[in-house]
Amino acid sequence: MVQVAMGMPSIRTATADVSDRPLVDTLVDRFGRVARDLRVSITEKCSLRCTYCMPAEGLPAIPRDRLLDAGELVRLVGIAVNKLGVQEVRFTGGEPLMRRDLEDIIRGCVHVAPHVPLAITSNAVGLEHRAQGLALAGLTRINISLDTVDRDHFAALTRRDRLDSVLAGIRAAKTFIGRVKVNAVLMPDTLDGAADLLQWCLDEGVELRFIEQMPLDADQTWTRDQMVSAQELLDVLGARFTLTPTGREDPSAPAEQWLVDGGPATVGIIASVTRSFCSDCDRTRLTAEGTVRSCLFSDDETDLRAALRGNASDDDIADLWRGAMWNKWAGHGVAAADFVPPQRSMGAIGG
Repeated sequence: MVQVAMGMPSIRTATADVSDRPLVDTLVDRFGRVARDLRVSITEKCSLRCTYCMPAEGLPAIPRDRLLDAGELVRLVGIAVNKLGVQEVRFTGGEPLMRRDLEDIIRGCVHVAPHVPLAITSNAVGLEHRAQGLALAGLTRINISLDTVDRDHFAALTRRDRLDSVLAGIRAAKTFIGRVKVNAVLMPDTLDGAADLLQWCLDEGVELRFIEQMPLDADQTWTRDQMVSAQELLDVLGARFTLTPTGREDPSAPAEQWLVDGGPATVGIIASVTRSFCSDCDRTRLTAEGTVRSCLFSDDETDLRAALRGNASDDDIADLWRGAMWNKWAGHGVAAADFVPPQRSMGAIGG
């Protein structure tokens, strides 16, 4: 194993024991889960410095020669879709808009996987200038991170005064991309404004999902007793709206849904900590350096970049990927007394 920069975990150049893995094409693990949702981090850079994601100074830069280029990203997406059964692809960061070649990446993935939905998770800073081009390239969906519509709270939480740009980006995404969701991380400082954020999303016609904060902050200050739970949020929202639970769209969907004031509008809550859905997880992740990460909280990573650049065949790379997923953990174990947060923060892993 070799140690990697950015406080990253050690990287495996070969998979662990997979002698008992069944000979199937899909990304199945020991617990019978099949990964069909691919998250691809494409950069460590970000235009904001959200306290639950990035240190104030940002993450150390990944040397250019260790970052996957557009062609390598497209090839891995093609392998995931055409050989491993992946059905959804989402690009994350850092902030994916920091990649000037994002449109080229999207366009290339449309070519190799024409029938698979392509999405990004973005903070929407500057999106108003690129939404049309991304849509033309083939982007079909976008999730936008927005934790508050209070300008002062936004500036304090993100360490940047860019709320106007984010709101403009959301509106541009509605115009050109169409399928827009807003994601908000639950924080003690913004809980009082949660109902205002929901009302803003209702007025704008975009779906809102709240997410319990997970122990993935770069400063590692997260504690369970300081975390805002899904139930606390429901109590706050319930004082202003009538919420009717409708469950999940499908078992592997992370968000539980509630009708707002009888519908048709809904609000989702992803209770990653207090109502864990690990048993139905269907995700596989690639870091910006080309390593497979089977779980957000596992520090085991399998290096695909070396195989890509070592003239490995698509079949060889696919088999490495299958081996990495076979050893996926049963669950993140956040509630366990001996839980240890992963070395990478959310900004370095990609959501």
